[in-house]
Amino acid sequence: MLKMLRLGFLAAALVVAAPLGQALAKAGEPYGTWSMGKVAIKVTDCGGGLCGTIVGLKEPISKIDGMPKVDRENPDVSKRKRPLIGLAVLIGMKPAGEGKWQGAIYNPDDGNTYSASIKVDGDTLKVKGCVVGILCKSNNFVRID
Repeated sequence: MLKMLRLGFLAAALVVAAPLGQALAKAGEPYGTWSMGKVAIKVTDCGGGLCGTIVGLKEPISKIDGMPKVDRENPDVSKRKRPLIGLAVLIGMKPAGEGKWQGAIYNPDDGNTYSASIKVDGDTLKVKGCVVGILCKSNNFVRID
């Protein structure tokens, strides 16, 4: 009976520990899906760096025409009909220290690309975009996957 209890306890401990181990492994890495409320992005490896694409929008339908939102503000007229879902927004992020990457971020709200950095802090992805290196805006994304 005691042996059965020990086996049951061990099995229960493994069931609890497996997801915890996966969560701890993910905590310091940027790969996965992140959300800041109105947008969700998926960060993946691309060519030795990181890329991030839009995978979800809180309001995916445009109030202007009732159609899925597109890259309406892009300065390149030929790209203005690209859907926002699937659009690359973190571009060419290269390692820049422990838990940090630098590259560019595309902002579909204004159609501009900015220098950017990202930093993983637990289950938070801190994204900072800058114009001329001094005028910066930061947003925090929370890990959802």
